[in-house]
Amino acid sequence: MVWLEPFLPATGFPAILISVLCRITGKLESVHETAAVVASADGSSAREVLLPAYVAKSLASRVGQTVTFSTLEYLEGQGQGTSFIPRLIGFTAARDRAFFEVFITVKGIGNKKALRAMAVEPAVIARAIASKDAAALVKLPEIGKRMAETIIAELHGKVESFLSEQELGSLEIKAGSMPSVARLSPIAEEAVTVLTTLGETRGEAERRVALAQERSARAGRAAPKTADELVAAVFAGG
Repeated sequence: MVWLEPFLPATGFPAILISVLCRITGKLESVHETAAVVASADGSSAREVLLPAYVAKSLASRVGQTVTFSTLEYLEGQGQGTSFIPRLIGFTAARDRAFFEVFITVKGIGNKKALRAMAVEPAVIARAIASKDAAALVKLPEIGKRMAETIIAELHGKVESFLSEQELGSLEIKAGSMPSVARLSPIAEEAVTVLTTLGETRGEAERRVALAQERSARAGRAAPKTADELVAAVFAGG
């Protein structure tokens, strides 16, 4: 098994042009409050994976075991942008990775600040945003009153897909009070995550995934069974 699993979309161009690490599997060598070290199966290499605090806490008892992270990779600027260091951010579920990508669209929240702020599971943060509970957001690390208000203003109506039906019902959201958010299938959600990693906005990624699914249905073809197949269908349709 390849421990770093790249996604290579079928664009018609040489595969080496695009290689996005969307998943990593290996032995958990160590974990602390901000990162973990994951080794390859043969122990010949290891990779540091940055983690939100809630993920690090959940892994404290799993050192020495095999783990899998849904990942995002980015370049961290050094020396006023004169050099860059590749960083890998890990989550135990693709859905949580998708929430992180939405969260960092807020003005003033970058990758590092988002990681520190996510001290609780994404569903808890999403519930606070959906219910406009600024007081709950202020309890998060790095989030002051003004930032909490900004998060609500920019993400209200965009995070309901991260809540369960029961949680949505408990919010007593009235029809028309916020935009309707389509609940994506796990495959579609992962495909959207891949596209946003490649530079698409979430809204555009969701639109392209939906169009690819519609094209397959109209053509009478079998629906894509994996996220890789769905993303390939997106690129095939242009």
